Amino acid sequence: MTYAQKSLLMDDDTAEWLLQYARALGTIDGTDTVKLAAISPSGHQIEVTLLLNRGSELMMESADDSIAAPVNDEAVRYMQDRTRLIVSPPSVQPEL
Repeated sequence: MTYAQKSLLMDDDTAEWLLQYARALGTIDGTDTVKLAAISPSGHQIEVTLLLNRGSELMMESADDSIAAPVNDEAVRYMQDRTRLIVSPPSVQPEL
């Protein structure tokens, strides 16, 4: 994944949901931050906080499988939940 001209190695699920969530936020002109574990270009495990909004430029690319990327299960669940709320918001029920 490339963000702000920096390459970050992360697992496929995280990268895919990061793109999906950023796209969903763009449709509502929304903004959010997501904290993720990743591998830096120098090979160190890092924690990054990414600002996502309509102007975010993300690029997903494949990488050598010999490096194990950290898993971001909690962040992925968060992005999945938020994306679903944006794409399919709950309907408002009238009060009886």
